Amino acid sequence: MTKPVCTLEWILEQLVSQEIVEQDKASMVTSLVSAQDRKNLHPLEIIASRQWTHKSHPEQVLTLDMLTNWLVEKSGTTRYHFDPLKMDVGSCTSVMSYAYASRFKILAVEVDEDKVVIAVTDPYDLEWMEEVERIVNKEITTVLADPAELKNYLVEFYSVSKAMEGAGNKGLGELPGNIQNLEQLIQLGKSGKVDAEDQHIVSIVDWLMQYAFNQRASDIHIEPRREQGNVRFRIDGVMHQVYEIPANITAAVVSRIKIMGRLDVAEKRKPQDGRIKTLSPDGIEIELRLSSMPTAFGEKLVLRIFDPEVLVKNFAALGLEKRESDIWNNMISRPYGIILVTGPTGSGKTTTLYTSLKHLAKPEVNVCTIEDPIELIEPSFNQMQVQHNIDLDFATGVKTLLRQDPDIIMVGEIRDRETAEMAVQAALTGHLVLSTLHTNDAPSAIARLAEIGVPPYLITATLIGVVAQRLVRTLCPHCKQESSLELIDWQALIKPWTTSAPEKICAAEGCLECRQTGFSGRIGIYEMMPLTDALKHDISDNFDLVKFRKTAIKDGMKPLNLAGAQKVARGLTTIEEVLKVAPPRYDL
Repeated sequence: MTKPVCTLEWILEQLVSQEIVEQDKASMVTSLVSAQDRKNLHPLEIIASRQWTHKSHPEQVLTLDMLTNWLVEKSGTTRYHFDPLKMDVGSCTSVMSYAYASRFKILAVEVDEDKVVIAVTDPYDLEWMEEVERIVNKEITTVLADPAELKNYLVEFYSVSKAMEGAGNKGLGELPGNIQNLEQLIQLGKSGKVDAEDQHIVSIVDWLMQYAFNQRASDIHIEPRREQGNVRFRIDGVMHQVYEIPANITAAVVSRIKIMGRLDVAEKRKPQDGRIKTLSPDGIEIELRLSSMPTAFGEKLVLRIFDPEVLVKNFAALGLEKRESDIWNNMISRPYGIILVTGPTGSGKTTTLYTSLKHLAKPEVNVCTIEDPIELIEPSFNQMQVQHNIDLDFATGVKTLLRQDPDIIMVGEIRDRETAEMAVQAALTGHLVLSTLHTNDAPSAIARLAEIGVPPYLITATLIGVVAQRLVRTLCPHCKQESSLELIDWQALIKPWTTSAPEKICAAEGCLECRQTGFSGRIGIYEMMPLTDALKHDISDNFDLVKFRKTAIKDGMKPLNLAGAQKVARGLTTIEEVLKVAPPRYDL
């Protein structure tokens, strides 16, 4: 029996014989396809570009993914789906040269002590296998990958490896192998050997950023260690290890990013903050907030990536239910007073405030903000940044804004008595003030204001309401499955407010779209507490938080657990996700 050859003609012949493609279409393609396309494109890519429908099942389009699965089944191989976050790029590209990999259109995707897994686009052309097996002295296993994906990752991975190797060969500042204390780090910072403008370093930084955008990361962490630096991404609130970079290259990468963020490159002893504006691969402007911190082995950098879609979201997209949206709209429609959004760092407070301000920022309204730092530039706001080096803090900023004829003021955070007093003053003089606090739930915000030193009568006179929020991961819509309800878990979530439970809830399964995590994206859960007359009555010099909380719930406040239970009942998230982020339930 003749060995199959994975040519355009052979593949079309097989597709015709299996009644997937019509004969006249196959004949037309073989006669019309150019020699250039034959050279540059895999046969499956040529066929997929025609967007034909399946002859026997006209509702199915012959996509590249479907054709790849067909070839997997035909050849009896295993399908491989690329997940760069789970691949060791350095090990994979060390198996063979780029010239060799591109010649045979193959790419090592997994390297173990005794085995190498190599992705191929032609399962029948294995003339390279014996030679590679002899060179690496390990067992070779082949898997079949989407040819377009393999081509992209082949170029990307070898480009990064080449940049790493080139940067390493430049001798970018030899680091002592035994760094014990901060004094040695300071000496290293003054050595002047790091060339942050080297083209290899520029390529590495560009790749890291674009890679983060593609993977939907919210943060990039570059962490120096004794022997090498770690690069990690936070995706949907969870950290993922991405790459290990030699220590000397890590220092150069950090310097390059500091230059981009207009930070003082020579200053390595104290934290610095900056911002970078760049473009995603799709040409969308993206803001990055940069923070550096000195550690035992060098400077650690975190780049917070701000989603450009934040300002075009509506309240439903943030996760507000109809009732919650009505309450929030009613609060922000008031002409004056203070509205507080509370929650820990990373709970989506900034997104909620920006979305609300964007909703309120009409041509006839003057919206001013004082932030530390400005997180997103928005043309319809007047934004001012806190600068402690010139004594421009939140309190001074609010005082300045009050002279700017504002209608609405956003204060990044109420941290001290002076800022709180200025916010109260702004509310008393007819301005709507939006700000944030760090408390576990909405009722605790009253206790926090009292601790700062705001008198009870001023709280009742100016506070419109408080919203506490958290972010929970949402189930991947492509793979979530209905699951039997664990009554114990459900009661842990919703008692003592109700005992009713939905018959079915959804569980995370895991698929290619969500990298087998079962989750894709995040959504907010909210605890809405408008300050009613009953609640005002409980605010006094002898403030009792437990009693106040009970009054709030009797007045209609749904605690975060119950708000999360609504999302679980709608199949948007899981009980475990809500219990992970919501405060312990109240005992009423």
